[in-house]
Amino acid sequence: MRQLSEADRERYARHLVLPLLGEQGQRKLLESKVLVVGTGGLGSAVSPYLAAVGVGTLGIVDFDRVELSNLQRQVVHSTPNVGKYKTESAAERLTALNPGINVVQHRVWLSAENAMDIVSGYDVVVDATDNFPARYLMNDACYFLGKPFVYGSIFQYDGQASVLIADGGPCYRCLFPEPPPPGVVLPGKVAGILGAIPGVIGTIQATETVKLLLGIGRGLLGKLLVFDALEMTFRNVTLRRDPGCALCGPNPTVTGFIDYEDFCGLGDKA
Repeated sequence: MRQLSEADRERYARHLVLPLLGEQGQRKLLESKVLVVGTGGLGSAVSPYLAAVGVGTLGIVDFDRVELSNLQRQVVHSTPNVGKYKTESAAERLTALNPGINVVQHRVWLSAENAMDIVSGYDVVVDATDNFPARYLMNDACYFLGKPFVYGSIFQYDGQASVLIADGGPCYRCLFPEPPPPGVVLPGKVAGILGAIPGVIGTIQATETVKLLLGIGRGLLGKLLVFDALEMTFRNVTLRRDPGCALCGPNPTVTGFIDYEDFCGLGDKA
C-alpha cells in the first residue's frame, strides 16, 4: 500500500485527523480506482471531489466536446476549453487540482462492446450520465462484475441518488424494471436544469463513493434519496431487491448485454 509523502501529509492533513479515516483510510483512497461515466453536470461535481480527496486512479468516460451551453452547470470545464474533448478538459482540471492522482481518459461511448473491459478495472462505478441506455448498460455491467454502482440523476429542479448492487442490494432494474416511454422524460436541452442541481447530487454521489471505498457510515444502499430544490427537501425511499427482477432475481432473463437503445425505445434514434 502506498506510503504517504510529506506533501501527501500536508495535502490530506484534514483527513489524517478525521475519525474513521486517518492515515490508513487515506492510503486506502490512494490505492482505490473509481470510474465516473460522464463529464457533464454530475461528473463536474463528482470528479473534482474524488480527485481532491485523493482517489488514486480516476477514470472518466465521455466522447463529447465542451460547448458554451454546458458551462452553466458543468463547472469542471471552462470557457477557454470550449471545443475540446470533455475528457481532456476535465483531466486538465483534475490534475491541476491534484497532480498526485492518475486520471485515465476513456474517450469512447460506453457500449456493450467495451463496458466489461473498462468497468472491470475499477472498484466503484459512478453514474454521471443523462440517458437511460447508458444507465441500464452500466447497471448490468456492474452486476455481472460485482461492482458497486453509485446512481444519480437530475431533472429541472430535482435530483435522485442511490447506491446499487453493493452487498446484495437492489440493482437499477429493481427500481426501474422498464424505462419510461420515449418522450416522457424530456432531455435537459428541452426541459432545462437549474445549474446548481448537479452540484447537490454530484457531491452526494462523491460522498457515497468515498464511504464505500472506506467502508464507513450508513450509505444509500437500499435507499433512494429524492431531492426537491424548490421545496428544499430531502427524503429517503426504501428500496428492496425485486424478486422478479430480470437481472438480479432468482430467475433472470437478462444474462448478458442486450440492445439498450432498442430496450429504451430509441432504435435508430440513438
